[in-house]
Amino acid sequence: MKKLQGAHHRQPITPDLLMTPSDQGDVDLDVDFAADRGNWTGKLDFLLSCIGYCVGLGNVWRFPYRAYTNGGGAFLVPYFLMLAICGIPLFFLELSLGQFSSLGPLAVWKISPLFKGAGAAMLLIVGLVAIYYNMIIAYVLFYLFASLTSNLPWEHCGNWWNTDLCLEHRGSKDGNGALPLNLTSTVSPSEEYWSRYVLHIQGSRGIGSPGEIRWNLCLCLLLAWVIVFLCILKGVKSSGKVVYFTATFPYLILLMLLVRGVTLPGAWKGIQFYLTPQFHHLLSSKVWIEAALQIFYSLGVGFGGLLTFASYNTFHQNIYRDTFIVTLGNAITSILAGFAIFSVLGYMSQELGVPVDQVAKAGPGLAFVVYPQAMTMLPLSPFWSFLFFFMLLTLGLDSQFAFLETIVTAVTDEFPYYLRPKKAVFSGLICVAMYLMGLVLTTDGGMYWLVLLDDYSASFGLMVVVITTCLAVTRVYGIQRFCRDIHMMLGFKPGLYFRACWLFLSPATLLALLVYSIVKYQPSEYGSYRFPAWAELLGILMGLLSCLMIPAGMLVAVLREEGSLWERLQQASRPTMDWGPSLEENRTGMYVATLVGSQSPKPLMVHMRKYGGITSFENTAIEVDREIAEEEESMISGHCWEVGLGCGRPRQLRGLEMVRTRGCLVLMLPTPAPGRGSPGPGMRGGASEPRAADSSAPWPEALASSVPGTGEAVLGPPLTPERWGWGVRMPE
Repeated sequence: MKKLQGAHHRQPITPDLLMTPSDQGDVDLDVDFAADRGNWTGKLDFLLSCIGYCVGLGNVWRFPYRAYTNGGGAFLVPYFLMLAICGIPLFFLELSLGQFSSLGPLAVWKISPLFKGAGAAMLLIVGLVAIYYNMIIAYVLFYLFASLTSNLPWEHCGNWWNTDLCLEHRGSKDGNGALPLNLTSTVSPSEEYWSRYVLHIQGSRGIGSPGEIRWNLCLCLLLAWVIVFLCILKGVKSSGKVVYFTATFPYLILLMLLVRGVTLPGAWKGIQFYLTPQFHHLLSSKVWIEAALQIFYSLGVGFGGLLTFASYNTFHQNIYRDTFIVTLGNAITSILAGFAIFSVLGYMSQELGVPVDQVAKAGPGLAFVVYPQAMTMLPLSPFWSFLFFFMLLTLGLDSQFAFLETIVTAVTDEFPYYLRPKKAVFSGLICVAMYLMGLVLTTDGGMYWLVLLDDYSASFGLMVVVITTCLAVTRVYGIQRFCRDIHMMLGFKPGLYFRACWLFLSPATLLALLVYSIVKYQPSEYGSYRFPAWAELLGILMGLLSCLMIPAGMLVAVLREEGSLWERLQQASRPTMDWGPSLEENRTGMYVATLVGSQSPKPLMVHMRKYGGITSFENTAIEVDREIAEEEESMISGHCWEVGLGCGRPRQLRGLEMVRTRGCLVLMLPTPAPGRGSPGPGMRGGASEPRAADSSAPWPEALASSVPGTGEAVLGPPLTPERWGWGVRMPE
């Protein structure tokens, strides 16, 4: 085995300096990372949090409408196919990134700093979504409180907010027959309650003149943010317990609504309308695009929530199993929600004497107009209304927990030693700031701003972020390397299905979605209101801003490197020195190093890559991975490794020849100071003898005890008068 040679003089660094923060870095090696950052208290916490995050309002008010307008039961064919091609692989990729690194959406880009702008884009998108999403929760709270009466306020006309066009329903609940209505010339009480009382939209002339703040909505929004803050106060340790209720109770309510719905007269009419397959729709590209969009937004890929939740897992959590549980559970929930919704809409259409397609709507129109109107036709209408809106509340809160936890985790992971001890205070400041930014949504014209945010904040920008993430991980970092990382966690490498989807199918599908959204672009509208040109431009710029963060991040990463442009790009695209598992016991294979120079050496995380020298700290041991892929074997045979620890800025040692034998352990040790131990007897080498020391615990022996299976130690020539090179041959 070749020995380390070279000469590079500098002031010696004692082992004590490597065990405490210094100018070399601010990482305290004695700090328990898991205890410092926090973890889920149980595996079920993570699973329920993911279910609550994915199963949201869109499952109730978007999927059923998309299904019946795109072929009914035939829509399930492209839906499940897109789930297999796009949904499951991207879901698993994001979970794997988070769990392997234990880092949030910003810090996780240590995997390739060139693409850190994608993490910043994630934060911008999730921040904008969190602002208006909590406004929807505020609307739900408003209706929830309004349901605590003996008679629902949107059941009758004659209130101060009603107009002459208001026509209330008097049907079987009052003992009368069905009353056919011309819905184009009349307005239901529930619609006027929503638009003229809750929103008070008549007080605004458009998005440019929002009008006055609605103080009842302002208080509901405040309550929504207080609830969110209290639930994320202690991070995943508190939100992970709340989801035991918020992620499971909606299923109980959904089951109650489903049973009540299918027992109503006319329910089968609505269900038949919902699921009757129309296979000729499958020939339309629009149906396939709609299925992919539903999968994409329903699973919450690209928002950073999945990555954040997975970062709090233990290293060997079975996220492969969890991926299928959550994604398939989300799909089944969407289908069941369609039964619950359309059974009631079928009853409603029979009571009103109109076709189902005239009462079926999507989005807020379904949740705050159509379904509340249907509730008024049932006995005990306040009870059913309360259950429905309580279900919406729990569904919305679960997703909002993920949005806020994503933002807080991302920023605290970037500045852990400043913000992590004050995480609760920082979370409170984020909630206050977002509440203040959301006050415009509580004005008379707030719905216009909400529609603008909904249409543009997470549209084409989100697709660009996910495409960038997928390509950066599989193409730049490397699909083989990423699969080996997963093998370290789960004990197996992803098969051909996942590799094919990550490399080709998923990016191609997302690219098709992006092109479709651009080609089929339609200006925003709300009812009959058309947004002015400046509002459209503002929305487009809002979407472009998230896209522009990616090249901006690339520019910053390149400027931080040295050399020619190509060399800068290469350096910026490689993982940083401290990329890898965060906990010591999980750093195996390519990510194992042992800090020596102490009485109890510890494993440290390293990253090895092709470089024209050795970048290292004085006390470093690297175990070469025995399963290095073929494309990296040339790095062993013809080049040196670049080695760095996660404890600060690396130093450059030039003129050294690295051991190139596979399965070898390479050490760089400072000469022991008096009283700290010295190389033991019997060590071979061609250098002058090291200084004497009073210790019975030689470092090579301590090293051998910390690295199982180490063989003979070889003492190389001195690197400097104070430093020695050691090579320990690993068994074949």
